Amino acid sequence: MQLRTYTFLDSLQPGLAGFLQTVAPGFQPLEGQASLFVEIAPGIQINNLTDAALKRTRCRPGMQIVERSYGLLELHHDDQGEVMEAGDTILKTLGVPKSARLKPQVKSSEIITGIEPYHEMLVNRMRHGDMIFENQTLYLMECYPAAYAAIAANEAEKASPVRLLEVRTFGRFGRLYLGGGEAEIEEAVKAIKQCFAQIDGREE
Repeated sequence: MQLRTYTFLDSLQPGLAGFLQTVAPGFQPLEGQASLFVEIAPGIQINNLTDAALKRTRCRPGMQIVERSYGLLELHHDDQGEVMEAGDTILKTLGVPKSARLKPQVKSSEIITGIEPYHEMLVNRMRHGDMIFENQTLYLMECYPAAYAAIAANEAEKASPVRLLEVRTFGRFGRLYLGGGEAEIEEAVKAIKQCFAQIDGREE
């Protein structure tokens, strides 16, 4: 098994927690809980990691997604220690250190100011989170591996009162859509860049 993403979120922010409550097929996380996102290849093997973590800890799984190539697992709990223990169990099962994960890469990053009403309509129709309004600023990001989009969304919310519109944490690339004022978006983007720069790992 190849470890692609391993990322610990110390406290789920309101927008991300609400978004996960909308899309997660498993146990929905709550605001303020700790969360862990793990992505591996091949995808079907994520079941073994889920089994190991749940037998060892009291964590609850929010998502277990098996793609053609990749598998994603999200776990959460009120106790950060439980989530960290689940992470350690997963790493031991894989037989690798945390540094075996891939470093996150931003594949595309765009800021669109003064969004037009028909563009606003298109974005609002596809989002599962908050809404964007006419003349606000829209931020679009693609990252690799996909699951790093979760920590990008969480750190953006910590840094700035942005609206989380959509976040995709599985598949070939992760995607993040944020809305808000121009200055708020700029602060969020700065936080995402700083977060990614601090994540160690291997180059693919």
